[in-house]
Amino acid sequence: MPTEPIPTSGDSDARMWSRLTALHARVESRLAAALQRRHGLGLSEYRALGLLAEAPGGELRMQDLAAGLGLNQSSVTRLVARLHAADFTYRDSCPDDKRGVYTVITEPGRARRQEARATYEETLGTALDEAAAAAPDLAPLLDTARRSLG
Repeated sequence: MPTEPIPTSGDSDARMWSRLTALHARVESRLAAALQRRHGLGLSEYRALGLLAEAPGGELRMQDLAAGLGLNQSSVTRLVARLHAADFTYRDSCPDDKRGVYTVITEPGRARRQEARATYEETLGTALDEAAAAAPDLAPLLDTARRSLG
């Protein structure tokens, strides 16, 4: 039996979206600070290493990495340059398309991502718990999301 949509006004949707984007910004800021302070990694760098670590063969085309991170081509090129300079990735040519470039994670990149993973997960959990405590009206949403996606 399909559920009926909850009637909302544009104004209530806008308020709800504003609250969610503020929550997102607060959590992202906490994650970025913790990763930088403890591991010398930016949040996008951590996420890029995660995408690469989980990709088949530990490699992704630059445009696929950009799409996975929600970044434009120019931003992902700079990001990959930083990862390459740190010896966390290297670039490889696509055998089928000489114009295609892959970014490949290295063992040091895998190790740094693994070291940072606990910090990311701990900081995320704490930030969400604090957000739920500070905004009790968001607590049911966060609880539902955690149960349904966890």
